[in-house]
Amino acid sequence: MTYSIAILGASGYTGAELIRLIADHPEMKITALGANSKAGLTMAQVFPHLRHLDLPALVKIEEIDFTDIDLCFCALPHKTSQQVISALPASLKIVDLSADFRLRDPADYEKWYGNAHSAVAQQHEAVYGLTEFYREEIRSARLVAGTGCNAATGHFILRPLISAQVIDLDEIILDMKCAVSGAGRSLKENLLHAELSEGYHAYAVGGTHRHLGEFDQEFSALAGRPVQVQFTPHLVPANRGILATTYVKGDAEAIHKTLRDAYDDEPFVVVLPFGETPSTRHVRGSNYCHIGVSADRIPGRAIVVGALDNLTKGSSGQALQNANLMLGIGETQGLKMAPLFP
Repeated sequence: MTYSIAILGASGYTGAELIRLIADHPEMKITALGANSKAGLTMAQVFPHLRHLDLPALVKIEEIDFTDIDLCFCALPHKTSQQVISALPASLKIVDLSADFRLRDPADYEKWYGNAHSAVAQQHEAVYGLTEFYREEIRSARLVAGTGCNAATGHFILRPLISAQVIDLDEIILDMKCAVSGAGRSLKENLLHAELSEGYHAYAVGGTHRHLGEFDQEFSALAGRPVQVQFTPHLVPANRGILATTYVKGDAEAIHKTLRDAYDDEPFVVVLPFGETPSTRHVRGSNYCHIGVSADRIPGRAIVVGALDNLTKGSSGQALQNANLMLGIGETQGLKMAPLFP
């Protein structure tokens, strides 16, 4: 069976990444592409690297007939997704890549994103889209809320450790390096080449980054009590990739064993041999997350490093992984491509 797929927000980076992944998917066909700002153009005009594909032209979202669409990916900006998704057919399966449905409590959404939630009914049915930990809920979901790319990296490192109680929950430091594509495709002065290249900088310092809402929500639920991590992201002059260096208090070998056991049967999360550390260059363009554990020189402390591609495993690849489950397709379909190297 071939499932009919729509992608809304197809002119952005995550939309283009979805198209790249689905193009060779044996059980999906893209039948509608929505992008209001680029409506009337072809994908070849917007993304020349996709010109070899037979794709529908970009249209305004309101022009799409969803009658025969089986699943819709929404790769739209925050706040816009709430308005669009609340107007979509109630029977349509949806994977949302924005932040609009990640936080279960609408008050938390307003706290972190600065505006009231406008689709509370849909929020109540949304399942958090971290496939490895919400697999069964995702299978039966109508609406899945994709994780933030920074949040996904931190979750892959820390969730098993919090669940197994092998680290001190009050001493968690996440130092994260993030590629520029995570900021989206819209023009911003601080993302111009002359402003960004030949250096990198910390941002959202002091606990203001919005993905902290996801960490607070998920880690506190796992622990059964409030858990707040120290988290500082850094913008680096690279196109793709996230590298998270995490400092924790606990036995390094026990931490490594916990992670190895947690991901032993997972197709896309790879725990490296003890003492090895991952690199973003080894996961680029793939749906893999690599995790490494090393002992710190201070006894009783460990350093855990995670690497993934923010556009693939951190966003569009994870979204496709979720969609496969929602449609009853093999979870790894369309996602087993090797990383790009060099």
